[in-house]
Amino acid sequence: MSGPCRDSPPHDSPPHDSPPHDSEGCGAGRWRHLAVEEGNHALSRRGHAPFLRGPAPCRYFRFRRQRRGRPGRDRRRRDRERSKGWDAAAGAVAGAAAAGWLYLRQQKERQRRSRRLRQLRQLALGQGDFQLRDSAGAARSKADFLGRWLLLYFGFTHCPDVCPEQLERLSRAVSLLERDPALPPLQPLFVTVDPERDDEAALARYLRDFHPRLLGLTGTPEQVRAAAAAFRVYVSAGPRDADGDYVVDHSVLTFLVDPDGLLRDCYGSSRTAEEVARSVRGHMDAYEPLPPEGGQ
Repeated sequence: MSGPCRDSPPHDSPPHDSPPHDSEGCGAGRWRHLAVEEGNHALSRRGHAPFLRGPAPCRYFRFRRQRRGRPGRDRRRRDRERSKGWDAAAGAVAGAAAAGWLYLRQQKERQRRSRRLRQLRQLALGQGDFQLRDSAGAARSKADFLGRWLLLYFGFTHCPDVCPEQLERLSRAVSLLERDPALPPLQPLFVTVDPERDDEAALARYLRDFHPRLLGLTGTPEQVRAAAAAFRVYVSAGPRDADGDYVVDHSVLTFLVDPDGLLRDCYGSSRTAEEVARSVRGHMDAYEPLPPEGGQ
């Protein structure tokens, strides 16, 4: 029987709901249609041009994706909190260790200072002590000058050139320091190493040409030798000539003694008066008196 099949629709009948076939295969047009609708929906929601993509994932998979990202953030937050806790603990331990170290250091420094003060007191009692007489005949010892700075020089009145030069330098250094009224008083002293010829009257005549406060000291040969030995001063009398005159060889040093009776510095013949004055000023500025015997 010729003609179209009874079950097939006629050619002029309206099409079914299914999309027409095309060259891309059965059903391809339907997926393109869904993509276009999804793109139009994205344009209406987001305000940008549509693009072709597959169907949007359901809410369940979106929820799973969000849940999958949370543990990482939580872990990082816990790590940060744990790190802050460790930092705080480490800081506390370091602070306690530093405090303990400072305490031990201060205690050790106090012990060292206490030993040093005992040693300085012992030195002050015996270092550079002397028992002599001044140009007026009054007995003098180092204890009489405690509380004052001293510039002390050993020499003799018959010295041809070295001693006058050193006394001129000492006198000028004292004058430079006296220009500053804020500085403590400084007492210049001249101790003879030739007691046989340098009696009280000879010292008074000789020292008249130098600083007006320069005080001369003399004594018996034994006392003079003991005073020179206390300051480690070399003294040696030379041979006498036909007239009985002689020269005394001795160390050319000027000593600085602080108010506690401690030897602070000494200056050789190469130092100028300005250098001596500058050094004495530095010692005066840095001076700290020894505390009393009971205090530390």
